[in-house]
Amino acid sequence: MSSALDDINRDFANNPQGLIEWAFSQGSRPICTTNFRPFEAVILHMVTQVRPDTPIVWMDSGYNTDATYQFADALIQRLSLNMVSFLPKRTRAHREALEGPMPGIDDPRHAGFTQEVKIEPFKRALREMQPDVWFTALRAEDTPERAKMQVASRNSDGLLKVAPLLQWTAKDMYEYLQAHDLPNNFDYFDPTKVEEKRECGLHLQH
Repeated sequence: MSSALDDINRDFANNPQGLIEWAFSQGSRPICTTNFRPFEAVILHMVTQVRPDTPIVWMDSGYNTDATYQFADALIQRLSLNMVSFLPKRTRAHREALEGPMPGIDDPRHAGFTQEVKIEPFKRALREMQPDVWFTALRAEDTPERAKMQVASRNSDGLLKVAPLLQWTAKDMYEYLQAHDLPNNFDYFDPTKVEEKRECGLHLQH
């Protein structure tokens, strides 16, 4: 990591809004990824307050709960989000007709399933959109891997990955939602993670 990024990580570790404003000045093709999980309205509100037309990229696996789709639709309307969805190359119905229900995490086929419904659509999103700044709602308390991350980092391709909420707790997130009268969604299920503290692999690659 460059010394400049070291400075940013020190100065903006607990200043999400300042970090977001700085990050927007670092590129011309920003994206913010979302999965409409709990507290996701926080990052979407923060980013779009600074730049309302920021592309919001959703890798929709097709396995979300009804409540998540309803929450997504309500939040898209509420914040006038500039949504760009990337779907697996096969529909859920097509995949399940050939291979049956989603494999469990102990099933050797689960890695291939994750690749198909999340990793490949994300790689396609990066290829097609060519972002130079990527906002994500990662938080340190989510998983042990995320606790080791920095609020700003660059991958080998030069993509600036920004996690403004990395140091925020669930209480911080809740208070922000309350302060801005934003909706939340707790009926959420990620088929590629299944267990709460498990990584899907997307953030370990980028």
